[in-house]
Amino acid sequence: MSEAMLVADRLTRHFGGLTANLEVCITLERGKLHALLGPNGAGKSTCINMLSGDLPPSAGRILLEGQDVTGLDSAARSHRGIGRSYQRTNIFPQFTVLENCRLAAQSRRPRPWRIFTDAMKTRDTVERAQAAIVEAGLGGRELRKAGLLSHGEQRQLEIAMVLATDARVLLLDEPLAGMGSEESAQMVELLRKLKQNRAILLVEHDMDAVFAVADTITVMVEGSVLESGPPEQIRNSEDVQAAYLGEDEHG
Repeated sequence: MSEAMLVADRLTRHFGGLTANLEVCITLERGKLHALLGPNGAGKSTCINMLSGDLPPSAGRILLEGQDVTGLDSAARSHRGIGRSYQRTNIFPQFTVLENCRLAAQSRRPRPWRIFTDAMKTRDTVERAQAAIVEAGLGGRELRKAGLLSHGEQRQLEIAMVLATDARVLLLDEPLAGMGSEESAQMVELLRKLKQNRAILLVEHDMDAVFAVADTITVMVEGSVLESGPPEQIRNSEDVQAAYLGEDEHG
């Protein structure tokens, strides 16, 4: 049986009189990629923000490996093993690839009493950063300034920074946005590798990529889960086609 890593149990979020999410249930399993789909305004961003700790739920709970983390903020959840990437690339463009990842790794091994020590000489932190760079497919670019990377490489770097924090659960918000076909294909291959020993939630609009890599797909409409299941079930669902994919897409 698959191991449940992160469970969203009836998550609800109200903004005044507006209900952005209503009793959303999602389970992320180790070794599986779970895609979250829906039209604009469906509540995907609200859902991922609640899972990451950027936004508290109005009701419901979140379990990480069986432990209730609903009351923890994003920093505390990150230390527990939840990693998050955002729609907009979030890197330090003036720093090298290695420096970006070293900063992320250092956040897990802070040494406030060694303020005069060269951080790049802290062996375990640098090794963790280098391993994350290689795993994200950026080996050989360690000394390149992040701002000089291609758009696709910058998205890979953002994922490398998440990996450098030793995250076991990855929440990835539109990592393929703005990519061409070649870069998208590379990202899909990267996601296939990353999910082998982690649980991944993917919010994405690239339907071809989603159907190529997802093990489970949850479709949201107007803040609620319309349907959840394997890709073929979602592809053939009349409800999903009518609400989101369109009658002639993937059918």
